[in-house]
Amino acid sequence: MPATSKQPSLRKRARPQMMEEPKPPFSKQRQKPPGLESKLDPRPRFAAPRYKAAEKLKGKVALITGGDSGIGRAVAVLFAREGADVAINYLPEEQSDAVATRKAIAAQGRRCLLLPGDLTEAQTCESIVAQTVKELGKLDILVSNAAHQARKESIEEVTDQEFDLTFKTNIYAYYRLVRAAMPHLKPGSAIIATSSETSIFGSSQLPDYSSTKGAINALTKTLGSLLIKKGIRVNAVAPGPVWTPLNPSDPGMTPEKIAEFGKSNPMGRPAQPEEVAPAYVFLASDADSSYITGIVLPVMGGETTGG
Repeated sequence: MPATSKQPSLRKRARPQMMEEPKPPFSKQRQKPPGLESKLDPRPRFAAPRYKAAEKLKGKVALITGGDSGIGRAVAVLFAREGADVAINYLPEEQSDAVATRKAIAAQGRRCLLLPGDLTEAQTCESIVAQTVKELGKLDILVSNAAHQARKESIEEVTDQEFDLTFKTNIYAYYRLVRAAMPHLKPGSAIIATSSETSIFGSSQLPDYSSTKGAINALTKTLGSLLIKKGIRVNAVAPGPVWTPLNPSDPGMTPEKIAEFGKSNPMGRPAQPEEVAPAYVFLASDADSSYITGIVLPVMGGETTGG
């Protein structure tokens, strides 16, 4: 039989995505906190071209903190592709990244509300929830994703001020956002927090950060149990190393370490945001995860945990 272009043996086979994402060494680079995605080299991948949307979140409204860049941007874009309107919170210094995220969401035909503000202030947590409901009509999905981290060589270097900043950004905000959102969340709603592999393994250079991530896990499990009767599911995602502005803007990271970021992971690289975001879609979708609440889902590139 003569060969045809339809025969599988003659097609150009794409390599699996896990083998196609960028690997170190990257460029040696540093940024001032909080960092911008637009200045990262290479740019983080968030568009997820291989992802196939299926209207899993059609008609939903989501609020995502840290939605301007990194994991938050990728989650916001996938939520939009699944049919949700999205509000994103970020620091005022990250406005240019937020505008780029809004453009990516608009390209999916969905609305994007920009809500700059400092989450260490209790009023911000309350106001961004209220603004989301006022402008977009309701709130179905809350994603507490914004985080602060700053590596230190010793515990003595972690000042009370730094400790407070990390806890107020990472865990206080999560609690305050949930409290503010509760009057608006209906049965079928979902709450998702961003944890970390450091919540499981700890981190010698991030004692405050890893402590907050452990607290996020405990609060997630508690809320998951507490809100079952209300029909609201609460889960967390624990990523391994991810290529985002959080790392080159960490004052404790050197340009040399950034160039090798993620190399020690079993996959030999950090995750790209587009690889982590589908986990949030899964946990936000009642059709996909209706029997799942109170879990911490590891997305760690081959790192394993007990159980």
